[in-house]
Amino acid sequence: MNALSQTHALPAETSPQRVRRPRLLRHSRSGMAGLLVLLVFGALALGVALGAWGQDWSAADGGRWEAAGSTYWFGTNALGQDIFQRSLFSVRVAFEIGMVVALASTFLGACSGAVAGWYAHGWVDAAVVYCTGVLDSIPFYLFVVAVAYAMQGSPWAIHIAMVASFWTATSRLVRAEVLRLKQREFVQAAMAMGVPVPALLLRHVLPNTVPILLAQFSITFVAAIKAEVVLSFLGLGQHDGVSWGLMLAESTQEILSGHFGNLLAAAVPLFVLLLGVNLLADALQDVRDPRQGMA
Repeated sequence: MNALSQTHALPAETSPQRVRRPRLLRHSRSGMAGLLVLLVFGALALGVALGAWGQDWSAADGGRWEAAGSTYWFGTNALGQDIFQRSLFSVRVAFEIGMVVALASTFLGACSGAVAGWYAHGWVDAAVVYCTGVLDSIPFYLFVVAVAYAMQGSPWAIHIAMVASFWTATSRLVRAEVLRLKQREFVQAAMAMGVPVPALLLRHVLPNTVPILLAQFSITFVAAIKAEVVLSFLGLGQHDGVSWGLMLAESTQEILSGHFGNLLAAAVPLFVLLLGVNLLADALQDVRDPRQGMA
């Protein structure tokens, strides 16, 4: 019984790293700045979801291209809609797509990578590696168009296309890490004690891949938001609402008339959000491998 309890406690051998990681992140100014930006935008997105603000994005109660002022902070567009309200609502759209795609991609990549790494060089590993290779060989935007056409304009089409494209990188990284962890003494001891493979993966192996998963989650979150903006700009993304991509598409006509409200209200928050998440992702990467931060 004592040996079994020691086996389940074996991941604690990596506890010095786990204790050190939060302290390193807390001492990273860029990482904390990125976390603050993410929290601010998250609060804005939550407020929109709860109906606290951003609900009047479609109301055309202003004049055509009104200048920025106390009533309309970024002015109005050609239809008289409040550009600031549209930008606020777009924060929720960006977070919804980023979170859904990042969570699903990270989960799928973690599960497939763990199984492939554990049963390396078997038919399961071969199937996972084959799928990742095939999906990575398909051009992303052509794949999105094909999925959107197959799903007849479903709002979940871009979500599915992004998840199908983004999980492969996480799967490869987790697979490589599991191959390394299989050789560690605490995993070998757990195997010798007869710990079932599902419990071994969940208790001993996957917890040691959390830094990789956090970094990949941040990267996928950024990639999903950027992809949605590009797709909406091209007319392949958001249709039933508004997003920064649609606002940027509108701005291409307004700039010619000397109106920059849509451009600024979409580009500036998009830049700040992506910069913040990238700073946080870099800090998490340094936490995962402190030697990179000292390089």
